[in-house]
Amino acid sequence: MLYIDNPYTTKLVQLSKLHYISQGKTPKEHLENIQKACTYGAELVQLRLKDLSPEQVLKAAEEAREITTHFHAQLIINDYYKIAKEVKADGVHLGKNDSSPTVAKKYLGEYYIVGGTANTLQDCEALIAEKVDYIGLGPFRFTKTKYNLSPIIGYKGYRNILEELKAETPIIAVGGITLHDVPEILGTGVYGIAASGEITKDFSNIGLFRAQLQAPSSNEQVWIPNQNK
Repeated sequence: MLYIDNPYTTKLVQLSKLHYISQGKTPKEHLENIQKACTYGAELVQLRLKDLSPEQVLKAAEEAREITTHFHAQLIINDYYKIAKEVKADGVHLGKNDSSPTVAKKYLGEYYIVGGTANTLQDCEALIAEKVDYIGLGPFRFTKTKYNLSPIIGYKGYRNILEELKAETPIIAVGGITLHDVPEILGTGVYGIAASGEITKDFSNIGLFRAQLQAPSSNEQVWIPNQNK
Protein backbone atom coordinates (compact mmCIF):
# COMPACT_ATOMS: atom_id res chain seq x y z
CA MET A 1 0.00 0.00 0.00
CA LEU A 2 1.37 3.35 -1.04
CA TYR A 3 0.80 6.69 0.65
CA ILE A 4 1.11 9.51 -1.88
CA ASP A 5 1.94 12.80 -0.23
CA ASN A 6 0.82 15.32 -2.84
CA PRO A 7 2.83 18.53 -2.40
CA TYR A 8 0.01 20.57 -3.94
CA THR A 9 -2.51 19.53 -1.26
CA THR A 10 -2.52 18.19 2.27
CA LYS A 11 -3.86 14.75 1.33
CA LEU A 12 -2.29 11.36 1.86
CA VAL A 13 -3.57 8.93 -0.78
CA GLN A 14 -3.48 5.22 -0.10
CA LEU A 15 -2.83 3.27 -3.27
CA SER A 16 -2.88 -0.51 -3.41
CA LYS A 17 -0.46 -2.35 -5.68
CA LEU A 18 -3.33 -4.50 -6.96
CA HIS A 19 -6.40 -3.01 -8.66
CA TYR A 20 -9.35 -5.26 -9.50
CA ILE A 21 -11.32 -3.89 -12.46
CA SER A 22 -14.87 -5.18 -12.28
CA GLN A 23 -16.32 -7.46 -14.93
CA GLY A 24 -19.78 -8.78 -15.72
CA LYS A 25 -22.49 -8.86 -18.35
CA THR A 26 -24.87 -6.89 -16.12
CA PRO A 27 -24.50 -4.44 -13.22
CA LYS A 28 -25.64 -7.26 -10.92
CA GLU A 29 -22.75 -9.45 -12.10
CA HIS A 30 -20.29 -6.60 -11.60
CA LEU A 31 -21.51 -6.19 -8.04
CA GLU A 32 -21.40 -9.91 -7.35
CA ASN A 33 -17.82 -10.00 -8.60
CA ILE A 34 -16.86 -6.99 -6.50
CA GLN A 35 -18.31 -8.78 -3.48
CA LYS A 36 -16.23 -11.87 -4.27
CA ALA A 37 -13.09 -9.82 -4.86
CA CYS A 38 -13.45 -8.09 -1.51
CA THR A 39 -14.13 -11.41 0.20
CA TYR A 40 -10.82 -12.71 -1.15
CA GLY A 41 -8.90 -9.66 0.05
CA ALA A 42 -9.03 -7.02 -2.67
CA GLU A 43 -8.06 -3.65 -1.21
CA LEU A 44 -9.01 -1.55 -4.23
CA VAL A 45 -11.70 -2.21 -6.83
CA GLN A 46 -12.66 -0.15 -9.84
CA LEU A 47 -16.31 -0.18 -10.92
CA ARG A 48 -16.12 -0.14 -14.70
CA LEU A 49 -19.54 -0.03 -16.35
CA LYS A 50 -19.92 0.82 -20.03
CA ASP A 51 -22.92 1.57 -22.25
CA LEU A 52 -25.25 2.31 -19.34
CA SER A 53 -27.15 5.43 -18.36
CA PRO A 54 -25.76 7.64 -15.59
CA GLU A 55 -28.76 6.59 -13.48
CA GLN A 56 -27.84 2.92 -13.83
CA VAL A 57 -24.21 3.62 -13.02
CA LEU A 58 -25.22 5.64 -9.97
CA LYS A 59 -27.38 2.81 -8.62
CA ALA A 60 -24.58 0.29 -9.09
CA ALA A 61 -22.04 2.67 -7.58
CA GLU A 62 -24.18 3.09 -4.48
CA GLU A 63 -24.29 -0.67 -4.00
CA ALA A 64 -20.59 -1.03 -4.74
CA ARG A 65 -19.85 1.60 -2.09
CA GLU A 66 -21.84 -0.41 0.47
CA ILE A 67 -19.87 -3.54 -0.36
CA THR A 68 -16.45 -1.92 -0.30
CA THR A 69 -17.22 -0.04 2.91
CA HIS A 70 -18.15 -3.30 4.61
CA PHE A 71 -14.82 -4.84 3.61
CA HIS A 72 -12.78 -1.66 4.21
CA ALA A 73 -11.75 -1.65 0.55
CA GLN A 74 -11.32 1.39 -1.66
CA LEU A 75 -13.71 2.08 -4.52
CA ILE A 76 -12.70 3.83 -7.72
CA ILE A 77 -15.41 4.77 -10.23
CA ASN A 78 -14.49 4.57 -13.90
CA ASP A 79 -15.32 7.71 -15.92
CA TYR A 80 -18.06 9.26 -13.75
CA TYR A 81 -16.31 11.66 -11.38
CA LYS A 82 -19.56 13.32 -10.28
CA ILE A 83 -20.99 9.94 -9.32
CA ALA A 84 -17.77 9.17 -7.45
CA LYS A 85 -18.40 12.20 -5.27
CA GLU A 86 -22.11 11.50 -4.88
CA VAL A 87 -21.54 8.00 -3.50
CA LYS A 88 -18.46 9.07 -1.53
CA ALA A 89 -16.17 6.71 -3.42
CA ASP A 90 -12.42 6.99 -2.95
CA GLY A 91 -11.73 8.29 -6.41
CA VAL A 92 -12.21 8.18 -10.15
CA HIS A 93 -10.34 6.70 -13.08
CA LEU A 94 -10.53 8.73 -16.29
CA GLY A 95 -10.05 7.34 -19.78
CA LYS A 96 -8.36 9.29 -22.55
CA ASN A 97 -11.73 10.45 -23.92
CA ASP A 98 -13.23 11.32 -20.54
CA SER A 99 -13.15 14.55 -18.61
CA SER A 100 -9.87 16.28 -17.88
CA PRO A 101 -8.18 15.23 -14.61
CA THR A 102 -7.82 18.92 -13.80
CA VAL A 103 -11.58 19.42 -14.06
CA ALA A 104 -12.26 16.29 -12.01
CA LYS A 105 -9.78 17.25 -9.30
CA LYS A 106 -11.30 20.70 -8.99
CA TYR A 107 -14.80 19.22 -8.63
CA LEU A 108 -13.84 16.43 -6.24
CA GLY A 109 -11.51 18.28 -3.93
CA GLU A 110 -8.22 17.17 -2.46
CA TYR A 111 -9.26 13.97 -0.70
CA TYR A 112 -10.17 11.96 -3.80
CA ILE A 113 -7.85 9.79 -5.88
CA VAL A 114 -7.74 10.74 -9.56
CA GLY A 115 -6.13 8.31 -11.98
CA GLY A 116 -5.85 8.38 -15.74
CA THR A 117 -5.31 6.05 -18.69
CA ALA A 118 -2.17 6.25 -20.80
CA ASN A 119 -0.93 4.29 -23.81
CA THR A 120 2.26 6.18 -24.62
CA LEU A 121 5.06 8.21 -23.07
CA GLN A 122 3.35 11.39 -24.26
CA ASP A 123 0.10 10.34 -22.55
CA CYS A 124 1.99 9.81 -19.30
CA GLU A 125 3.66 13.20 -19.52
CA ALA A 126 0.31 14.90 -20.13
CA LEU A 127 -1.27 13.18 -17.12
CA ILE A 128 1.65 14.04 -14.87
CA ALA A 129 1.27 17.67 -15.93
CA GLU A 130 -2.32 17.46 -14.69
CA LYS A 131 -1.07 16.04 -11.36
CA VAL A 132 -2.91 12.72 -11.42
CA ASP A 133 -2.36 10.44 -8.44
CA TYR A 134 -1.57 7.40 -10.57
CA ILE A 135 -1.41 6.32 -14.21
CA GLY A 136 -2.93 3.15 -15.65
CA LEU A 137 -0.54 2.35 -18.51
CA GLY A 138 -1.39 -0.29 -21.09
CA PRO A 139 -2.33 -2.48 -22.70
CA PHE A 140 0.33 -4.98 -21.71
CA ARG A 141 -1.11 -7.47 -24.21
CA PHE A 142 -4.27 -8.05 -26.21
CA THR A 143 -7.45 -8.14 -24.13
CA LYS A 144 -11.12 -8.46 -25.01
CA THR A 145 -12.23 -6.27 -22.11
CA LYS A 146 -11.67 -3.06 -24.05
CA TYR A 147 -12.84 -1.89 -27.47
CA ASN A 148 -10.57 -0.05 -29.93
CA LEU A 149 -7.49 -1.37 -28.20
CA SER A 150 -4.31 0.68 -28.50
CA PRO A 151 -1.05 -1.00 -29.63
CA ILE A 152 0.26 -3.40 -27.01
CA ILE A 153 3.17 -2.23 -24.84
CA GLY A 154 4.78 -5.42 -23.60
CA TYR A 155 7.72 -5.69 -21.20
CA LYS A 156 10.07 -3.69 -23.40
CA GLY A 157 7.56 -0.88 -23.81
CA TYR A 158 7.07 -0.48 -20.07
CA ARG A 159 10.80 -0.49 -19.47
CA ASN A 160 11.46 2.11 -22.16
CA ILE A 161 8.63 4.41 -21.05
CA LEU A 162 9.59 4.33 -17.39
CA GLU A 163 13.26 4.90 -18.14
CA GLU A 164 12.38 7.91 -20.26
CA LEU A 165 9.73 9.22 -17.90
CA LYS A 166 11.78 9.26 -14.69
CA ALA A 167 8.69 10.28 -12.73
CA GLU A 168 7.50 9.49 -9.23
CA THR A 169 3.84 9.17 -10.19
CA PRO A 170 2.87 5.49 -9.62
CA ILE A 171 2.45 3.50 -12.83
CA ILE A 172 -0.12 0.68 -12.81
CA ALA A 173 0.31 -1.87 -15.61
CA VAL A 174 -2.96 -3.03 -17.18
CA GLY A 175 -4.22 -5.17 -20.03
CA GLY A 176 -4.47 -8.96 -20.14
CA ILE A 177 -2.01 -9.50 -17.29
CA THR A 178 -1.74 -12.99 -15.77
CA LEU A 179 -0.06 -14.23 -12.61
CA HIS A 180 2.89 -15.49 -14.63
CA ASP A 181 3.55 -11.99 -15.99
CA VAL A 182 3.92 -10.24 -12.65
CA PRO A 183 7.61 -10.80 -11.79
CA GLU A 184 8.88 -9.60 -15.16
CA ILE A 185 6.44 -6.68 -15.29
CA LEU A 186 7.58 -5.51 -11.86
CA GLY A 187 11.14 -5.73 -13.17
CA THR A 188 10.33 -2.94 -15.61
CA GLY A 189 9.79 -0.52 -12.72
CA VAL A 190 6.00 -0.26 -12.58
CA TYR A 191 4.44 0.21 -9.16
CA GLY A 192 1.53 -2.21 -9.46
CA ILE A 193 -0.93 -4.22 -11.52
CA ALA A 194 -4.55 -3.83 -12.59
CA ALA A 195 -6.32 -7.09 -13.45
CA SER A 196 -9.80 -8.17 -14.40
CA GLY A 197 -10.10 -11.50 -16.26
CA GLU A 198 -7.33 -13.27 -14.33
CA ILE A 199 -9.13 -12.46 -11.09
CA THR A 200 -12.72 -12.94 -12.26
CA LYS A 201 -11.98 -16.49 -13.44
CA ASP A 202 -10.61 -17.40 -10.00
CA PHE A 203 -10.88 -14.93 -7.11
CA SER A 204 -8.34 -16.89 -5.08
CA ASN A 205 -5.77 -15.43 -7.50
CA ILE A 206 -6.01 -12.21 -5.51
CA GLY A 207 -3.91 -13.72 -2.75
CA LEU A 208 -1.37 -14.98 -5.29
CA PHE A 209 -1.18 -11.57 -6.96
CA ARG A 210 -0.67 -9.84 -3.64
CA ALA A 211 2.06 -12.28 -2.63
CA GLN A 212 3.94 -11.61 -5.87
CA LEU A 213 3.44 -7.89 -5.46
CA GLN A 214 4.77 -8.18 -1.91
CA ALA A 215 1.69 -6.46 -0.55
CA PRO A 216 0.45 -8.73 2.25
CA SER A 217 -0.58 -5.84 4.48
CA SER A 218 -2.21 -2.47 4.01
CA ASN A 219 0.20 -0.63 6.24
CA GLU A 220 3.69 -1.86 5.43
CA GLN A 221 4.79 0.63 2.81
CA VAL A 222 4.97 4.39 2.98
CA TRP A 223 6.21 6.39 0.01
CA ILE A 224 6.86 10.11 0.19
CA PRO A 225 7.73 11.75 -3.13
CA ASN A 226 10.13 14.60 -3.60
CA GLN A 227 8.38 17.72 -2.32
CA ASN A 228 10.23 19.85 -4.86
CA LYS A 229 8.95 18.14 -7.99
